[in-house]
Amino acid sequence: MKQIEDILKGVQTLKIEQIQHYPVSKICFDTRQVENNCVFVAQKGTKTDGHQFIPQAIENGARYIVLEDMPPHLCPEICYIQVADSSLALALMAANFFDHPSKKLKLVGITGTNGKTTTVTLLYRLFRLLGKKTGLLSTIENRINDTVIPSTHTTADSVKLNELMAKMVEEECEYCFMEVSSHSIVQNRIAGLHFTGGIFSNLTHDHLDYHKTFAEYRNAKKRFFDHLPDTAFALTNIDDPNGNIMLQETKARKYSYSLQNGNCDFKAKMLECNLDGILLLIDGKEVWFKLVGRFNAYNLLCIYGTGVLLGLNKEECLIKMSMLDAAEGRFYTIKGNKVSVIVDYAHTPDALQNVLETINHASDKSQTIITVVGCGGDRDKSKRPEMAEIACKLSNRVILTSDNPRSEEPEAILADMEKGVSSAYTATTLIIADRRQAIKAAITQAPANSIILIAGKGHEKYQEIKGIKHHFDDVEEAEKYINM
Repeated sequence: MKQIEDILKGVQTLKIEQIQHYPVSKICFDTRQVENNCVFVAQKGTKTDGHQFIPQAIENGARYIVLEDMPPHLCPEICYIQVADSSLALALMAANFFDHPSKKLKLVGITGTNGKTTTVTLLYRLFRLLGKKTGLLSTIENRINDTVIPSTHTTADSVKLNELMAKMVEEECEYCFMEVSSHSIVQNRIAGLHFTGGIFSNLTHDHLDYHKTFAEYRNAKKRFFDHLPDTAFALTNIDDPNGNIMLQETKARKYSYSLQNGNCDFKAKMLECNLDGILLLIDGKEVWFKLVGRFNAYNLLCIYGTGVLLGLNKEECLIKMSMLDAAEGRFYTIKGNKVSVIVDYAHTPDALQNVLETINHASDKSQTIITVVGCGGDRDKSKRPEMAEIACKLSNRVILTSDNPRSEEPEAILADMEKGVSSAYTATTLIIADRRQAIKAAITQAPANSIILIAGKGHEKYQEIKGIKHHFDDVEEAEKYINM
């Protein structure tokens, strides 16, 4: 346990009322987790205001309340700590409470629209292959060496992040690879963390339901690099128009990677690409990788650059990288007797285009390409017609279906998508709201030797409908019908 004075180090407080000296047992922002002598942090969220739960937190045993707005009446024997930004205070307090575990790790974060999960997952696997004790914080799962801890968000809350990293330190991890979402940057979830390195992958259309404009979205990503220390490295994809923008204000050491620009620190050339893998020329060496597509060439080059910047031997790094398989739900291929199915997480226009261009480039031109795709509910609506348009242009047949409708009606989401289907593609486009039936129809009605892309959910094992998560696995569904 720690004293409140230790936990508040670095936190700018506006006022402290009724100071207490109980040892702090825990920091939390959810009243369901409150216990005796706990610090409860009241945050103002997009949907709820934590201030309204302060009475419940006190009833459950909280002794310290961190808040932005002081109540008119104070409960006796409760310490009220007023701050300008509760989310920032929470992150700094969490780092203090867990003794700044990120400073005891080589923590590398990656931000960008696409490629985050693949990059951190393969970095984790690469360093484990090399015998390094390593942690992973990702969309799919968290790992402490070989122990798997389920993941609920791309980037966890600040308390969970510090708790997981503290456990990594206990298990003698030297490295940690972490996805950094734009939401987590804006919401200060990564404040107080010490990064050894930061990576930028790319920036395309996504999350405009939250950030409102592309400029806001870009600036959220840039903020991550703006706060890197001068002891860190910043590695950016300069083939992306926003790559150099990320480095404009950073104090970190600047490095770049590219498939197109010779004036960079890490460069690769794609020599061969098919549905079994890609052949890349990196640092004068030809290496065959099991991953597929140009987008994965960028991911692999980024992984190589990160490994080198962290001190790996170049040749040994490439040898171990050639052994890596794709992350779960990323271009996962199921080969049947008559057709092949690819399950991919592509849920943005750019990601869907990348996957379909890869399939088109690597497939026999006589093969029929069928795409099953939907869009999530309660998310950026402007990308829905764009997703449908891309699917139609790069496929021979398209089935528009439900993804995670959440609180929206699937038919309303599909109506938005249908706006992207021009008259030239109406004859080759079906709408089947039931995702299970859409997958079945795509596979069982496909001509022999077809390639079927099931896009949008990838690794997810659920479908969220009206606030309830129902078990649903695209891979499971595909395997039911692939050899019928």
